[in-house]
Amino acid sequence: MNVRRRRISGIAVTAATAIGLGTLSACSSDGSAAGNTDKFDVVASFYPMEYLAEQIGGDHVNVTTLTEPGQEPHDLELSAKQTAQMGEADAVLYLKSLQPAVDEAIAQSGVKTKIDAATLTKLEDHGDVEHDHGHGGEEHAGEEHAHEGGDGLDPHVWLDPVKYAEIAEGVARAFEKADPDHAADYRANAEALAKKLGGLDTAFKDGLAKTGTKVFFTNHAAFGYLAERYGLTQEAINGLDPESEPSPARIKELQEEAKADGVTTVFYETLVSGKTAKTLAKDAGLKTDVLDPLEGITDKSRGDDYVAVMQSNLKALRTALGAE
Repeated sequence: MNVRRRRISGIAVTAATAIGLGTLSACSSDGSAAGNTDKFDVVASFYPMEYLAEQIGGDHVNVTTLTEPGQEPHDLELSAKQTAQMGEADAVLYLKSLQPAVDEAIAQSGVKTKIDAATLTKLEDHGDVEHDHGHGGEEHAGEEHAHEGGDGLDPHVWLDPVKYAEIAEGVARAFEKADPDHAADYRANAEALAKKLGGLDTAFKDGLAKTGTKVFFTNHAAFGYLAERYGLTQEAINGLDPESEPSPARIKELQEEAKADGVTTVFYETLVSGKTAKTLAKDAGLKTDVLDPLEGITDKSRGDDYVAVMQSNLKALRTALGAE
């Protein structure tokens, strides 16, 4: 697929500050800390992993999440107690490189089953940064890659329903192996989830097939996989300081791009400040809307689970891109 993946600047910025976390039990799906139940105890690093564990595990799992609702997962910090409790779980499900603190804690833990979602599908490098937008480009590029795990691979793979389904298949296999007594149920649950994700993929494919433009502006460079899957172009508007306002030169550049590409909307998200996106939109005469990277579900989310929020994202994209 010949898809342009351009970036206005090179750093994916997160604005939320890490919130001090308590014990794992505070985030458990049924209130029980990891390792303290008679179920298959799974620690999930953040919401997309939690959703997979719950959907595939069903009634047989007790899922604990390390990232509180509303917390920006990239900035997660873990307490010593959380790290210790992780070792009591039957399995841990995470996405290596997204949360360095989690990677370090897992390496130190004695948990038997470690499921790295990054190994269950192919990650790609969406860090082809343009360096001709003012000084500091090389520095930006380096920080962008640091955000993406240091190897340039984009971790936001769950925003592509097809790749997310590949991860789900791998998680199901790991659950079946680790808890063979309930393997049949895990397999059945995984097949049901695959149908949901397949339906979502079809909805995106059909819904974005005919649009007035293929370009969208977003505050966070999280949508590279989604853009590539459905023939779109993500323009990530990122700076060193997420609270900073775009320079007059940047505004002019974006105005020109918006006119050339028929861009109508600047997207921001629920867990990161939308100030930059709103300032740009106001100065460039564009609209704003939410495109949710699904790093967490809060009361501000447009939906109460992965599928519902992705459907809301599709609706927002169809409106912004002028879909027929």
